[in-house]
Amino acid sequence: QLGLVESGGGLVQPGGSLRLSCAASVLFLEDYNIGWFRQAPGKEREGVSRITSDGSTDYADSVKGRFTISRDNAKNTVYLQMNSLKPEDTAIYYCAADAIDYDLDPLYDYWGQGTQVTVSS
Repeated sequence: QLGLVESGGGLVQPGGSLRLSCAASVLFLEDYNIGWFRQAPGKEREGVSRITSDGSTDYADSVKGRFTISRDNAKNTVYLQMNSLKPEDTAIYYCAADAIDYDLDPLYDYWGQGTQVTVSS
């Protein structure tokens, strides 16, 4: 296991921002493709964003223009900056890693435990 750990979730009002972090304790994330996924109650897990080992990014249509994925290899951490949050963004957010680029498909081998994001007034 890569020991992926998400942090940064919480309660935020609509229109607010959060920055999620995905850190690894075992291996170097720079060698892996990293995806962010979310799962709301009663819904399937969906891909939110992905950054490849060489820095290419992709986003779900529902978050384009609002979310930004980035990586800091020196800190062995990948971030998801979430702006203009909406109630429908409420979900548990997971980061995942794999040497294969699955883009926004939840086929990654390594997963974190998730962090709760709640957008509510």
